[in-house]
Amino acid sequence: MFSVPQPDGVLSDSDVKDLAENVICQLPLPGIERRALDPGDIWAVMVLAAVNQTSIWETCKDNDNAACDDTVMGWLHTLNREWLERVANRFLRELAMTILDLDWLRIVSIDFVDNPYHGMYADEEGELCRMHAKDGTTTCHRYCTAYLVSNGKPVTLAMTYVRSDEKEADAVERVLDRVEAYPFEIELLLADRGFYNERVLRRSREIAATVVPVQKKGKRMRKKLDTHCSYMTTYRMYEGRERELEFPLAVAVSYHAGDRGKSGEVVRGHVACDLADRTPKQVERLYRKRSA
Repeated sequence: MFSVPQPDGVLSDSDVKDLAENVICQLPLPGIERRALDPGDIWAVMVLAAVNQTSIWETCKDNDNAACDDTVMGWLHTLNREWLERVANRFLRELAMTILDLDWLRIVSIDFVDNPYHGMYADEEGELCRMHAKDGTTTCHRYCTAYLVSNGKPVTLAMTYVRSDEKEADAVERVLDRVEAYPFEIELLLADRGFYNERVLRRSREIAATVVPVQKKGKRMRKKLDTHCSYMTTYRMYEGRERELEFPLAVAVSYHAGDRGKSGEVVRGHVACDLADRTPKQVERLYRKRSA
């Protein structure tokens, strides 16, 4: 396993390259062992494609020593996705435990990552998700990830593949379960408004204080945000239903002040679980740590 002299130290570009090769290229490919093509040759192509943010076809075309793209894609198709995800998360955990000081309180963020995809699904229709138009397509492979920021750089703690035929909350809960298993203490969980979901909020606040921007939908929420003064209040999601969830709501009022050519008031609401003792401005500043 790769070692770093100082916890929370900085990895150089060369360190990252060596780390990726040393870890990923050791990953076996079930079903193709003792075959003509070595797994290390496949992973080398994958690492290069990922680093350059390009396709397998482009990588194989531009490198004379690489196997042909049909061979790489065909053999990758033998992988069991669930198995690969378990192994990947084990590696992520081992690496995080190596490079982080486990005595620190940590701020963890969760996010969806969309990889634009051109073409039809390879196995099942559920493997592709819909997204806003990007790079000339509206389909993508989606992942849910959890990360923290160390020395201004994100360190990924856990990930999972998101299918279009499952509820996104299912994927988020899988990631949060893996995050909760880490031995360091989590001080705060942060997520964008895409995670404004009753199930996600219930699960995240079991782990740590949570900040999530609210979605400005519904008469009751719009009424809460119709203000010129910052204030703390409470809000009931699905009020009167079996799923009802009450949480502290931080409503912060600020001003564009010419930012990006805009002016006037800006009213933002944030879920502030276990942060009712904070001011709305403090909650808003905590949320900004997500993109530190």
